Amino acid sequence: MIFRLSQKLNQKIKTSKLNELATIPLHQNPFVDWSCHLFLANRIQYIILCNTKSFYSCVMTGKGITNEKQFTKCALNCIRDYTADDANQLAFRKFIAPESEPIQFAKALNRSVTSSMNQLVVYAQDLLIEDEMSAHEVGFKLNDYLLSAIAAKKSDGYGKPKDAFQRMVEINSKSN
Repeated sequence: MIFRLSQKLNQKIKTSKLNELATIPLHQNPFVDWSCHLFLANRIQYIILCNTKSFYSCVMTGKGITNEKQFTKCALNCIRDYTADDANQLAFRKFIAPESEPIQFAKALNRSVTSSMNQLVVYAQDLLIEDEMSAHEVGFKLNDYLLSAIAAKKSDGYGKPKDAFQRMVEINSKSN
């Protein structure tokens, strides 16, 4: 499993210097490649976990997470719980859990991923602050957010993370 860390998150969990982390290509199993970023809302730390290919997202609090081991455990639990509540528990059990070891930490895949994640963070901050939503609820809203990076076809212009994740599930279910 690959966790692609932002510089802020890397500093928090002290994996290593970000420039020492490798830039790894997208994992052959897109379900186990997650981009992660630390952000603040109302002076509370949150961590957004986005599937690198589909931008399917979940949000967790950053409180108490100070090292790789804690981060990994909390991130996997967050992804598991969120997919279960979003009717994607089968996807977690079939495509994510079997390949959750070994864990690799890496830099962001590219600027397109970083840019889309920044858009999601701004929206998440608004939902957390203005709408006073819980971190868990924010994930459901983020997965309905339109992003140009994941349009099914260029002519579509935009796509939703939930739809992109569902396409991944369908494609991988047929090939297995």
